[in-house]
Amino acid sequence: MPTEHPPIDIAAPPAAPSLSTRQITGIITALALAAFMMILNETVLTVALPGIMSDLQISAATGQWLTTGFLLTLSVVIPTTGFLLQRFNHRSLFLVAVISFILGTAAAALAASFAMLLAARIVQALGTAIVLPLLMTTTLTLVPPQRRGTIMGLNSIVIGVGPAIGPTVAGAVVHAWGWHYIFVMMLPIAVLVLALGAVFLKVPTSARKIRVDAASVLLSALAFGLLVYGISSIEHAAQNPATTIACFVAGAASLVVFIRRQRALAASGRELLNLSPFASRTFRLAIVLIMIAFGTLLGSLMIVPILLESGQGLDSLTIGIMLLPGGLVQAVAAPIFGRIYDRHGPRPVLIPGAVLLAAGQWLYVSVRVDSPLWLFMTAHIVFSIGFALLMTGLMSSAMASVDPRLFGHGSAIFNTGQQLGGAIGTTIFVTVLTLLSKAQLASGSGAAQALFGGAHIAFIIGAALATLAVVLTLFIGRGAAQPAR
Repeated sequence: MPTEHPPIDIAAPPAAPSLSTRQITGIITALALAAFMMILNETVLTVALPGIMSDLQISAATGQWLTTGFLLTLSVVIPTTGFLLQRFNHRSLFLVAVISFILGTAAAALAASFAMLLAARIVQALGTAIVLPLLMTTTLTLVPPQRRGTIMGLNSIVIGVGPAIGPTVAGAVVHAWGWHYIFVMMLPIAVLVLALGAVFLKVPTSARKIRVDAASVLLSALAFGLLVYGISSIEHAAQNPATTIACFVAGAASLVVFIRRQRALAASGRELLNLSPFASRTFRLAIVLIMIAFGTLLGSLMIVPILLESGQGLDSLTIGIMLLPGGLVQAVAAPIFGRIYDRHGPRPVLIPGAVLLAAGQWLYVSVRVDSPLWLFMTAHIVFSIGFALLMTGLMSSAMASVDPRLFGHGSAIFNTGQQLGGAIGTTIFVTVLTLLSKAQLASGSGAAQALFGGAHIAFIIGAALATLAVVLTLFIGRGAAQPAR
């Protein structure tokens, strides 16, 4: 039986007919640059982590929170963006997001302690949480359906290549000046993006005055926050199992209540997050696939630099250069396969993408202490091409099944799944690496051998998940948005 959408009183945005191609290009370019800068920031600390651990005297598990805390903030804030995109005009949201990012970046550049650096990363994440759904929603609103695959391919460069080349940029900067200068150099770029957005971002909007449901905001924060925190505390579950279990139980309960409340509020159009997109099987599968893809991406990018620096003694610049070809290949592949999606649909993009993603993870499984650098590079290139194809096809096919009036909510759900997947993947990879390497050290293995032994199992988990993704892509079709009733 077809699922009916709840009543929605939002008029379809009139943006596309009232803007020229040049204006649309300027708007999407400004948003894409902002998103690229912010998503690049998501992984710049992976290569810098060993240096930060040394300077601030913290462990790898503690340092992981500089990425996990960033992703946790995204996971809490992004679900509210469906409401924010209805309530406020896009220009105002953009300015608030970039200014927030600038303030967080300035604080990170001055950070002298782990607490200050973590707080700065959280402020940066507040801006990132707004810009990512804003980019997707604006693209869907302004670009005609027959060209969305190509534009989404370009957008996937932002979302995929940013994390891929972040370690390269960071490696060069850390090698030359130190990790603080990663943020120092990002500041003028952020100010330039703010200026570009102020000039070009003039999107017709159907913003309306609606009251936020405070209970929904609280439930969302509790649900996603506690679940991610519970996953992140698994490493220490043996010392304090009650806390970990309590986080999972409270988070799951909050999520159930949140879902029920959103369904009840949808009848009056007051929901914080409209869950109607989940009626589409394509959308549901896309969420699972993006969680797997982003989880394996960030998990791999978190532990590979640790392996190469602590296990093989390479410097951050060498590691960054090793990761660069993967990012460059990804940038080339994404728009090409975006055009293939426009002509032939999702399967010729998604299936090869998932296969390459899995192949890259299985190549990582084969690395050992004495493995040459080219093997790491090959694994990263294969993985990056697969990730580019998946991102291009998933964004387009997922949102093709969403009613245009729900683009803001659909993009909020998609981006929440993406960041949750990243947080979960990072935690799983680092936790497995840490626990198993400690066990091997205790059994008498050398430090490097123990490190690679823990990473080996982490990569096997990632490869198994990526192989599952191959199977799931076989069930995705091109969903067509149905008019809301």
